[in-house]
Amino acid sequence: MIPLFNNVPSLDLHGLDREYATILINEFIKDHYNMKDEYVSIVHGNGTGILKKTTQEVLKKNPYVEEYKINNFNAGMTNVRIRKRP
Repeated sequence: MIPLFNNVPSLDLHGLDREYATILINEFIKDHYNMKDEYVSIVHGNGTGILKKTTQEVLKKNPYVEEYKINNFNAGMTNVRIRKRP
């Protein structure tokens, strides 16, 4: 279960295109995996839903992601739990 923390590292994707957002999400997750952070948030906004859909697709394929979920109180943000390093 992903807790609802506000003080976790976050990545804001507002104004980015799909391709650049994909690169940034993967780098962000990998960096925080290497720093042994357990939770991060990705702010994609609602808008047309393109960045939200892209975020979900990228997180689904990312090997460092344990689980992810749309924030219950802000549908424009996804909370992510990162796998623990062996």
